[in-house]
Amino acid sequence: MTTPSTRHSWWVATLAGMVSYLDAGAIVTTGTALVIYREAFGFDDLQFGTLSALLTISIAVGALVGGPAGDRLGRKPVFLATLSLFAVGALVLTFATGTSMLFPGVILLGFAAGADLPVSLSMVAEAATDANRGKLISFSHILWMAGVIVVSLLGTLFGDLGVLGARILYGHLLVVSLVVLVLRMGLPESQAWRNSRAIAVVQPGEGRGLRGLAELRRPRYLAAIVATGLFYALVNIAANTNGQFSSLLYVEVAGAKVSQASLISMIITFVSAGSLLLMMRIVDGRTRMAWFTAMAALSIVAFLIPGIGGVSIATLAIFGVLYSIAGAVAGEPMYKVWSQELFPTSIRATAQSITIAFTRLVAAAVAIFTPALISYGPSIIFYFMVATSVVAFAIGIFWIARMPRATDDDPALRGDRAEAR
Repeated sequence: MTTPSTRHSWWVATLAGMVSYLDAGAIVTTGTALVIYREAFGFDDLQFGTLSALLTISIAVGALVGGPAGDRLGRKPVFLATLSLFAVGALVLTFATGTSMLFPGVILLGFAAGADLPVSLSMVAEAATDANRGKLISFSHILWMAGVIVVSLLGTLFGDLGVLGARILYGHLLVVSLVVLVLRMGLPESQAWRNSRAIAVVQPGEGRGLRGLAELRRPRYLAAIVATGLFYALVNIAANTNGQFSSLLYVEVAGAKVSQASLISMIITFVSAGSLLLMMRIVDGRTRMAWFTAMAALSIVAFLIPGIGGVSIATLAIFGVLYSIAGAVAGEPMYKVWSQELFPTSIRATAQSITIAFTRLVAAAVAIFTPALISYGPSIIFYFMVATSVVAFAIGIFWIARMPRATDDDPALRGDRAEAR
C-alpha cells in the first residue's frame, strides 16, 4: 500500500518534473513552429539557425542563474519565478506577428526552462529515497517524452493550418505552464535543502549558492562536473539535433508534410516512453550499466541507418524508433540520474547548472550550422552524431560509472531521512 511519504515523493516528482515536459515542448514546438513561421515571415537559413541556437543559449544562461539561486535561496521561490517567465515567453510566441517578436519570445522561453531545470530536478532527488531516486528522476524524462508526444499530436492535427497551427502549439505551452505554476504554489520547500542550510550555519565551509563554488573545486566534485558535463554535451548533440531539426529533415529533405512528420514523431515517442519504463525498472539496480552499454551500441546502429542508406522518410523513421529506444537509457535520462547521485544537496543545483549550461552552449554552436549542413549533405550530420556519441558513451562506461555517489554520505539527506523516521 502506498504510504503518504511515497505519494508526496511522486507528487513532487510530477510537479517539479513538469519542467522537463515544458523543456521538451519548447524545443520540439520551436522546431516545428519555426518551419511554419518561416513560410509566413520569410526568414532565411541563418535566421532559422540563429533562432534555434538562441533557444539553447538562453537555456544555458538560465541554468547558470537558476542553479546557484536554487542552492542559495531555496528550490521553491526559484521554480515559481522561472515558470512565470516561461509563461510570458510562451505568450509572446503565441501572438508573434513577425520575426522580430520571435527573438525575445525564444529568449524568455529558453532562459526560464534553463533556470528551472537544475532546481526542479534537485527537488525531485531530495524528495526521493536511495531506493527510488533513480526511478523518480527517470520519471521526469517520461514527462519530457509526454511533452514531445503532445506537441507531435498538436502538430499532426494543426500543422497544416499555417500560422494558426504555430500559435496553437505555443498556446499549449502557455496554458500548461500556468496550470503547473498554480499547482506548484502548494508544494513545501525541500526538507533536504532546509537541512543543508542548517548545516551551513553550523559549518560555514559547507557553502550555498555562489559560495558553494569553493566546494565544487574539490577534486571529487570537480571531476564529476567535468565528466557529467562532457557526457551530457556530447550525447545531447544527437538528441538536440533530432529534437530541433527532425521536422526540417522530414519536410525539406525527405519531402514529407508537416502533419506526416509530426505523426511519425509522435509514434516514435510512444516507443521511447516504453523504453523509459524499462529505465525506471533497472536504474536503481545492479544491471543498469550493462543495459547502458547495450543501448549505447544500439544508438550507433540507429545513426548509421540514414547515414549509410540516405535520408528518406523510411530511414528517418527506422532511425527514430531505434534511437528512441536506446536514448531512453544511454542518454539524457542517465545524465539526470548521475547528476543527482554525484553531488551533495548544498551544491546539487549549482553543479547541474554548469553542466546544463555547457551542454546547451555546445548544442547552440552546433545548431547554428546544422540547417546549412543539412542543405549541403544531410547524411553527414548522422556520421557526426556517431562520432560525438561514441566519445560520450566511453566517458559514461569507463569514468562516470566508477565515481563515488555523494548521495551515500550527504548529511542533508541523512538528516531528512532521520526526521522521516
